[in-house]
Amino acid sequence: MNIGQLSRLSGASARSIRHYEKAGLLVSSRQGNGYRDFGPEVVLRVQHIVRMIRLGFSLEEIATFPACMFTGTSNVICPHTLAAHHEKLSDIERQLAELEARRVRLVETLGASHKRG
Repeated sequence: MNIGQLSRLSGASARSIRHYEKAGLLVSSRQGNGYRDFGPEVVLRVQHIVRMIRLGFSLEEIATFPACMFTGTSNVICPHTLAAHHEKLSDIERQLAELEARRVRLVETLGASHKRG
């Protein structure tokens, strides 16, 4: 299938698909006219990549994942990547705590400023 068909079936933009291919996450062959040609299995792979990006993983991180992350349904976590998922969750929770601490300091600053003004 060409990149337009893959885009429609996977829900990812053609630009994103080109980016994933450039990052080494997808492989295509070339048709006689030079257009990319993707196999049907790539649809699910693109959906997995998009899901992992939405979870906060970078393309570099996704490239290190074993092939089991790209098979089956898109919401299944491969046992070999559980540690990476737990680490990502810890990182997000740390970021949330930092943001909450900043929010509290800002509220306090605004409150103190309001009392003086």
